Amino acid sequence: MPHVIVKMYPGRDEAQKARIAAAITEALIATADCAETAVSVAIEDVAKEDWVEAVYKPEIAAKPENLYKKPGYTPL
Repeated sequence: MPHVIVKMYPGRDEAQKARIAAAITEALIATADCAETAVSVAIEDVAKEDWVEAVYKPEIAAKPENLYKKPGYTPL
């Protein structure tokens, strides 16, 4: 606890992904009162042409009650 999955367009290298995971981990340690050993972070690349069907519709549009930070775009 907690496990975070970040889905984003491809293009970041492994060093960038490691920095993203480290920043998320630090934010969770600071705000969720958890140990570093309790945090896991996964990063999934999603092609731009697949974003609407694979991410936006099922995870953003269909679950607005789960969003604490809403996107500033609407691809539909």
